[in-house]
Amino acid sequence: MIKAVLFDMDGVLVDSEAFIAKAAMAMLAERYGVIATREDFLPFVGMGEDRFIGGVAEKYGVVLEPVRDKARTYELYFEVIKGKLCEIKGASAFVQECRDHGLKTAIATSADRRKLEANLREIGLPEAFFDATIDGLQIERKKPAPDIYLKAASCLGIAPRDCLVVEDAVSGVQAAKAAGMYCLALAGSFPEAELRAAGADYFAADLAGAAGLLDSPAFAHPG
Repeated sequence: MIKAVLFDMDGVLVDSEAFIAKAAMAMLAERYGVIATREDFLPFVGMGEDRFIGGVAEKYGVVLEPVRDKARTYELYFEVIKGKLCEIKGASAFVQECRDHGLKTAIATSADRRKLEANLREIGLPEAFFDATIDGLQIERKKPAPDIYLKAASCLGIAPRDCLVVEDAVSGVQAAKAAGMYCLALAGSFPEAELRAAGADYFAADLAGAAGLLDSPAFAHPG
């Protein structure tokens, strides 16, 4: 029986992928003269900014100064999202639906805490809506390792088998399944076929499309 819902953040609660890619591209151009494309970042979506930026830097033969360069990327990101960042369609309503069903909720994001706080602030979603928030600085192994979801379940006091993860990235689906959890995949960042191959149990275009899932027989008796 599902007792908790664990939410990834970027691409699940907030439509931020284009903004963080834009910020990283600007940083790489500013610091290293590298002209990257948004497509360069796709293989690293969901893995946290260290890998998101670092993977593209490796492609172009750049040796980053990780702490400095991530800090600069975040500075640029915080500027570009002002007044522009939006929640994923249906996100707030789905979180409220989970709460109305008596389910525990958590955010489990590979991003740093300052990005988590900025994103929630921009879309007006209170952190108090969640029983726990786990960020990428609290774990060593990032997705597709299961660590962040196992930590979130532990913080909630819920067994992994009783958790549903909401993800949009292949690496995130892999992390959820490696943790022994069910997974609802949102086909916004990756094609459904890739998310299905990674092992996702449920699918929707966005969280508005997942409305009613909590009352469905398939959800009440997963697997």
